[in-house]
Amino acid sequence: MKRINILFFLLLSLYSCVEAETTIEKHKTAVMWVDGEANFKRFSNLDSIDFYLEKCKSLGFTDIVVDVRPITGEVFFKTDKAPMMKSWMGFERSDFDYLGRFIQTGHRLGLKVRASMNCFCAAHNTYEKGLLYSGHADWSTMVYTHKGIVPITEVKETYDGMVDPMNEDYRKHITGVLADLVKSYPSLDGVVLDRVRYEGIATDFSNSSRKLFEEFIGKKLKNFPEDIFRWQKGSDGNYHVQRGPWFKQWIYWRAKNIHDVMVELRQTVKDINPNVEFGTYTGAWYPSYYEVGVNFASKSYDPSKDYDWALPEYKNTGYMELLDFYTTGNYYSDVTIEEYNRSQHLVWNETDSEAQSGIWYCVEGSNKNLRKILGGHPFYGGLLVSQMYDEPEKLSREIEMNLRESDGVMLFDIVHLITHPQLWSEVEKGMRAGGMLK
Repeated sequence: MKRINILFFLLLSLYSCVEAETTIEKHKTAVMWVDGEANFKRFSNLDSIDFYLEKCKSLGFTDIVVDVRPITGEVFFKTDKAPMMKSWMGFERSDFDYLGRFIQTGHRLGLKVRASMNCFCAAHNTYEKGLLYSGHADWSTMVYTHKGIVPITEVKETYDGMVDPMNEDYRKHITGVLADLVKSYPSLDGVVLDRVRYEGIATDFSNSSRKLFEEFIGKKLKNFPEDIFRWQKGSDGNYHVQRGPWFKQWIYWRAKNIHDVMVELRQTVKDINPNVEFGTYTGAWYPSYYEVGVNFASKSYDPSKDYDWALPEYKNTGYMELLDFYTTGNYYSDVTIEEYNRSQHLVWNETDSEAQSGIWYCVEGSNKNLRKILGGHPFYGGLLVSQMYDEPEKLSREIEMNLRESDGVMLFDIVHLITHPQLWSEVEKGMRAGGMLK
């Protein structure tokens, strides 16, 4: 009898473990991102929206993120606070409820539908299109170059026309646009905010930012911006940041600003509809992401113990606890730590002022490090599909690795799969290996 009881409990324990593993798999999230500009023409047809949502569902995706405010500052829904984007690259879109169709079809298929907004961006510099070029030049962030301080619209190497996050007029504008989005779509599952940041280490160096920073530290700066940092030309011919006496306080102040913005934007969403999940996308490269004024870590993590750019107070700017949904960009060509140790790739992401190295800069290493700084909060590892054009087999491996080491996966962007249809089979392979398909 004793032996039977032992056997019974062993079987029960085994069943519980299998059930727990199944439960974990069921809670994995797979997100497909739909960029606004890149998919403008194709998704101007109702049947195209339906077709690709059905395809995503068949491959095991659980969530769709629909970009409804591209970097131009125009929108894909009706609001009196921002212009509707009616054309892109010569194509005119007919008037229909774009986001509404995604919600209708997505919900019919059992997909969650989230709307994405590019927050502190209001122009496409390459095409000189958007709000900064149509009456709102005063919103432009001011960029500190080695030649002087200029509006971002004069920095043509940067395609996204970013704005000063501390500009009160703009803050009122973007908060109003977000509010109208949430009011207009009560069945929306969530909002995902992108570009809630400064453009880079070189912004914002406007007179208003100087004044606000001086008020924050309670002192007048004798030399601005050199008291923050100066550009020093190196032997390699490139300009590098040489820190000034107020550099760390400046870094802390910018992160505090973005934290406070996130508090404000979350409250805007929740006051209107508490059932709408509040989320964001950021780059996963935390060791250098301080350059854009963003601390997406948990408040339980103290970066000053690991990094020389962080004051002890910097941990108070962490905003992970504000989020219901968080996806991050593991945009690396190496999948495993072993691969990175062999390649020793230098990585230079678009927001970085310098090339970076270390095991953060592979998919596996990034996810393992993110677990530490996020304090156990869930996150979804993103991948940039276009990085796998020349090595398609890596796409399936990156999907599998993100599903294994994070709480899900996010693919940016569907346009890369549509224009390179041979990659869909790699998506299916990765989703199956990661447990999203049986």
